Amino acid sequence: MNARPVKHSVTLRGHRTSVSLEDEFWNEFRAIAAEKNMPINVLVAEIDVARGVDMGLASAIRLYVLQTLKDRLP
Repeated sequence: MNARPVKHSVTLRGHRTSVSLEDEFWNEFRAIAAEKNMPINVLVAEIDVARGVDMGLASAIRLYVLQTLKDRLP
């Protein structure tokens, strides 16, 4: 387990950017995108639009992953 965030490159609005996420969050995020049959950049763009200006993209992705996992609980 790597507790330190790692930079991952994504394309957002036609520009390359990076988001720093822990491996566990990134791996789960990729799995969620695959389950939705969506390219990861499309899912990042959806989260980016929904997050507003008061939250960083990495935080928004972490919260998205957390909420998705919570929604799966019985």
